[in-house]
Amino acid sequence: MFESAAPWIIYLAAALIGYGLGSIPFGLLLTRAAGLGDVRSIGSGNIGATNVLRTGNKKLAAATLLLDLLKGTAAVLILRLLIPTQPDAATLSGVAAFLGHLFPIWLGFKGGKGVATYIGVLLGLFWPAVLIFAGVWIAVAYFSRYSSLGALVATLVVPLSLWGLDETTLAAVFALLTAIVWAKHHANIRRLLSGTEGKIGHKG
Repeated sequence: MFESAAPWIIYLAAALIGYGLGSIPFGLLLTRAAGLGDVRSIGSGNIGATNVLRTGNKKLAAATLLLDLLKGTAAVLILRLLIPTQPDAATLSGVAAFLGHLFPIWLGFKGGKGVATYIGVLLGLFWPAVLIFAGVWIAVAYFSRYSSLGALVATLVVPLSLWGLDETTLAAVFALLTAIVWAKHHANIRRLLSGTEGKIGHKG
């Protein structure tokens, strides 16, 4: 049924489904449900897992991380299930989910920084690259003690790895997503350069 639709309808549906899933603000919903108020009123004001962790609830932070990741994966897999003959639609849905997380219409287009959803989209589109991301993040974070630096370096390595694996279209897609992740981490980058970024395990 879906395969017979006009291409513009297919791509519009992919974008809407992906954006709708990506824009679900799990961090905000979970903290409110737990009686912790609006997570946007603390720390960085972000709705992602890192800021949820600042509430002191590690379980909620872990749940936020997992759900923000899985919504990116779900956006890809749903389109693959609905329209298996149109792989580009699944890619578009994943990109839309990523953008939905960053710019959710329900929150005035002010969302998270995108790393978890980036990983989720990557998981749905080309899961072996997630292993590369994880390896780079673990290595950089272990030696530098900066989680943000690990994520930034890992997002740089992903498109290069995809290119090396002859996944040229995905390499281009993730190069764009990487650029957006870096733009959203501008404050972290400034702190890294000035030496004021918080290290893993640091309190206070």
